[in-house]
Amino acid sequence: METVSRDGVQLAYERAGQRDAETVVLVEGLGYGRWMWNWQRDALVDDYDVVVPDNRGTGDSDAPEGPYTIAEMAADLDAVLEDAGVDEAHVVGASMGGMIAQEYALEFDRARSLILFCSSPGGDVAESMPPETRKWMFDVPEDLDEREQIRYKMTPAMTDEFADSDVIEDVIDWRLESDAPARARQAQAAAVTEFDASDRLEAVDVPALVMHGTDDRVLPVENARRLHERLPDSRLELVAGGPHLFFIEDSDYVNDHLLTFLRDV
Repeated sequence: METVSRDGVQLAYERAGQRDAETVVLVEGLGYGRWMWNWQRDALVDDYDVVVPDNRGTGDSDAPEGPYTIAEMAADLDAVLEDAGVDEAHVVGASMGGMIAQEYALEFDRARSLILFCSSPGGDVAESMPPETRKWMFDVPEDLDEREQIRYKMTPAMTDEFADSDVIEDVIDWRLESDAPARARQAQAAAVTEFDASDRLEAVDVPALVMHGTDDRVLPVENARRLHERLPDSRLELVAGGPHLFFIEDSDYVNDHLLTFLRDV
């Protein structure tokens, strides 16, 4: 793990893979730590230089008082890449991380391509999180223990099959170790609520891959179509039956498309 400070906030990141190869940076979703990218990182390290930061508020990064903004977290990402000596990177973001990636491509000059998983352009054109999902994620029964709380919050993001798999216990362990504390999670959620790139995406001048599960109950699949419509040079790949965490549950399928896109650009 390496760290860099920006405006007094210590930001942690890991680096793996081939230092002399093209760089891929993986940007996390709301509240999640670097574990979220285990499946994609493993698929990338043989051929790419892979940088995986913790967003402010999460994992080994500092958790300053909020609220945060997506623009602030995009600037954090640039500080990480500057510290790592990276001049150009393929920027992969999931959910909130996809919003950070969009902002990064708009405001900074290191993005070589943009890969957006289960994300949204924000603003009035976005399809909002359904109320029942918001209740699952932010209104957790107080009588549950820590493990049960995490499982409860994840319910709308995964399929029933994944919820019953052996992997979910590992995921809960990782989340216990690195999840954003409650106040930082709320600060990140405020950033998501205020984000709006919908009327700026036509200015993105790099190729983009937009992937989304058709059964996403957190950020509905219509958001992928709206991203695709607004990005000047984008591919849209929908994963049939995929939940919000489709890039974990269907990682082999997703990684094939990710690697193909990276080779093509």
